[in-house]
Amino acid sequence: MLFTSYEFVAFLFLVLVLYYVLPGRFQWQFLLLAGYLFYFAAGESYLIYILTTTVTVWFAACRIEKVREGQTKYLKEHKERLGKEEKKLYKSRMKAKQWRWLLVMLLLNLGILAVLKYSNFVIVNINRVIGAAGGGREFSLWNLVLPMGISFYTFQALGYLIDVYRGTVKAEKNLFKFALFVSFFPQLVQGPISRFGDLSATLFESHPFRARTVCFGMQRVLWGYFKKLVIADRMLVGVNAIIGDTDTYGGAYVFVGMLFYALELYADFTGGIDITIGMAEAMGIHVTENFNRPFFSKSIKEYWRRWHITMGTWFTDYIFYPISVCKPMLKVSKFTRAHFGERIGKRVPVYLSSFAVWLATGIWHGAGWNFVAWGLGNWIIIMISQELEPLYERFHAKFPVEGRAPWKVFQILRTILLMSCLRMFDCYRDVPLTFRMFGSMFTGWDFSIFWDGSLYGIGLGFQDYMVLLAGTALLIAVSCIQRRGKVREMIAEKPYPVRFVIWYGLFLAVLVFGAYGAGYDASQFIYNQF
Repeated sequence: MLFTSYEFVAFLFLVLVLYYVLPGRFQWQFLLLAGYLFYFAAGESYLIYILTTTVTVWFAACRIEKVREGQTKYLKEHKERLGKEEKKLYKSRMKAKQWRWLLVMLLLNLGILAVLKYSNFVIVNINRVIGAAGGGREFSLWNLVLPMGISFYTFQALGYLIDVYRGTVKAEKNLFKFALFVSFFPQLVQGPISRFGDLSATLFESHPFRARTVCFGMQRVLWGYFKKLVIADRMLVGVNAIIGDTDTYGGAYVFVGMLFYALELYADFTGGIDITIGMAEAMGIHVTENFNRPFFSKSIKEYWRRWHITMGTWFTDYIFYPISVCKPMLKVSKFTRAHFGERIGKRVPVYLSSFAVWLATGIWHGAGWNFVAWGLGNWIIIMISQELEPLYERFHAKFPVEGRAPWKVFQILRTILLMSCLRMFDCYRDVPLTFRMFGSMFTGWDFSIFWDGSLYGIGLGFQDYMVLLAGTALLIAVSCIQRRGKVREMIAEKPYPVRFVIWYGLFLAVLVFGAYGAGYDASQFIYNQF
């Protein structure tokens, strides 16, 4: 059931009506049922995977919590007779017991994700090695289907389990409430990756009907549909034409396709997140923001603090910090400090931990070497940028341009171009081909395509370009206004005729210019594949 389908619009309308008709104490149970119905509609067999993750993680979290409670009770009852070393030994044994539960659940659920998502990738590469070695026998690919949003709900559930292990949140004793946390249907398609402490604050409460709450939520949903249907899916036509015929579309076309894809991905992903957050908001439920105007970033490091925020914080909290302070890493740091000096020694843990994060980020995005190359490309640029900071400081000391508008514009454009170049690995899905197409921008550039009508040959007409130009201008304008506050609240303060014109105009724009309807093959959200 696509977010952009008529069936989903009808489903959402029915859910909202029943949600507010039901007594408040039954609202969260109804959302649990709605979530499983939504997931069942995506694929009946998918349910077994999300149920397995839900039950196993919930059970392990309860066991970890029980061990912690038992430890607290035991130490309190025996605090007079236990010595310092005995307490330390007992805590160590209890921590080891909790760690075993955590480790087993991590291996089980990440194992499910790995088998479903990466088994064919591994088999293909094994077959290539066998072929290169002169072997004749090849392994057959497995006919596995990747459940919708499995990376998102797996990471969300495991993040909760790690938080319980660390003691930062209490284990949820009610299995059905935890099941709702995992299967909350607005964020099943593409996140955000919510933390239990954040989402549970409003997820299980009763919410009386408030017209302002529902209106605000649906306004954001409408804005998400505008991004997705008017901009992203229209831009998709041109992107597919360029990357689908690499023999014809090289040189300047690659540059155009690179920028088109950057805009398409942004409108697609943020549009889906707007729909998600808006649906939740209409029901009185707060979902964490996932974007903060990323195309205003002045460096790639800043860009990743603004793009897909919940994924970035997940990798930072659960991969970067644990690796950087683990005992083996501390030993490596000590060794490098002793043999290569303080300057290198203190950088090694950061660089190795960052390498692990970006490798995992690339693999998370997809089973392909292109995603690995994309992840490591981000790591290389960020590490080089950090190493060049002393040079930047000397440059700015000699040329005081920092903070000036032209320099900020240069930094923003530089970041957009760098990220767009890296995204080419996602576009072409083949590492050698990506480098070949990137090189063609410098060897086969032809400026004439920008005025001789050639760009009409990629499936976009004059009207399409005008719609995209107007839509992009609106995106930029809204992003600029957001620096002063929430746009919807500003609009809400306007007189009713102004509010009506704005929102009804946006609705008409989706209705008239949206890429949907008879004969149109609706595009799934890009991040749904992850």
